[in-house]
Amino acid sequence: MSMLNKKTVKEMDVKGKKVLVRCDFNVPMDKEGNITDDRRIREAMPTVTYLLDKGAAVILMSHLGRPKGEANPKYSLEPVAKRVQQILDRGVIFYNDEMVTGDRTQELAKDLQPGEILLLQNVRYRKEEENNLENFSRELANLGDIFINDAFGTAHRAHSSTAGIASFLPSAMGFLIEKEVGFMGKALENPEKPFVAILGGAKVSDKIGVIENLLDKVDSLLIGGGMAYTFLKAQGYEIGKSLLEEDKLELALSLIKQAEDKGVKLMLPVDSVVAKEFAADSEHKTVKNEEMPSDWLGVDIGHETIKLYSQEIKGAKTVIWNGPMGVFEMPAFAVGTKEITRALSECGGTTIIGGGDSAAAVEQLGFADNMSHISTGGGASLEFLEGRILPGIAVLENK
Repeated sequence: MSMLNKKTVKEMDVKGKKVLVRCDFNVPMDKEGNITDDRRIREAMPTVTYLLDKGAAVILMSHLGRPKGEANPKYSLEPVAKRVQQILDRGVIFYNDEMVTGDRTQELAKDLQPGEILLLQNVRYRKEEENNLENFSRELANLGDIFINDAFGTAHRAHSSTAGIASFLPSAMGFLIEKEVGFMGKALENPEKPFVAILGGAKVSDKIGVIENLLDKVDSLLIGGGMAYTFLKAQGYEIGKSLLEEDKLELALSLIKQAEDKGVKLMLPVDSVVAKEFAADSEHKTVKNEEMPSDWLGVDIGHETIKLYSQEIKGAKTVIWNGPMGVFEMPAFAVGTKEITRALSECGGTTIIGGGDSAAAVEQLGFADNMSHISTGGGASLEFLEGRILPGIAVLENK
């Protein structure tokens, strides 16, 4: 099933209608309840603005944190209401409803006029939400006329406000999900070649599904991060105290073999930055694979690997990157991740950053504007890259 043939918000007649929009307002906050990064809120605004311009009344819903099915002021969406109000420079109606869809909220929804915005309280205040129970889906659906899902970050979860509600209302995707599906869907279904994927992060086990799915699609697969050492060990190299998944050595060899059989160029680091201990100020040096000291650990890809990987990236027409190349939260071991980001920014093709740590790295290093697309959902983009169906998108109406 292609996710590219789902209805979009533009194909819905929304004038005079009440439109429920599921957003991902799960933003980080400090101890005082101030939002420290509002990117997710801003990313949702094009859909909201479009609906308001088209004469709809908008009812926004989202989760925040993990309140575990009960009301908890720590996870209230009130700060989000204030921020949306600032960004759009128009009023946002918010009522602290511990039941999310209680009597007062029903009245507010009923009286909502075109051009007005109502933000519901955290949908995870209700334990039914994460169990996708029909009663809560129906209560949400009863507040409006149309459902728009624009929360890519939770599209891999079948919850009441992401999937269940679509059984009761005409539904489509918002601009943010459309953009995600457009970039990632096209890359996976019909990429411009050469197609290069870069995978990093700590563990092979987290990426098995992605590697297996991508081996049928890519021309080159570049591996870095902690997961590279399981592959290197499988090939007989000394890896010292580097991260190792002992039980995945045979799998690593079989993936190398599969790549060979499919004519995919699987690239592994040829050198590493190694550190005496796992600490930001540790003594460190760069060594070739053959020279790894038995009591040091790999913390980043080395200069030669950066050169080889950068060349491969610069010649690509489509690149997907998921997972850092080293321990990028420690500045001394962020060089590999930074240089790969730089190579991506100089690549003329379509560059897609698959959420999570890679997205954080690109933002932190100041290269965000140079990428074609940065996914807003870590877990969701990973499942998308694994070729899984995302329930929050699957339930939407087809064109």
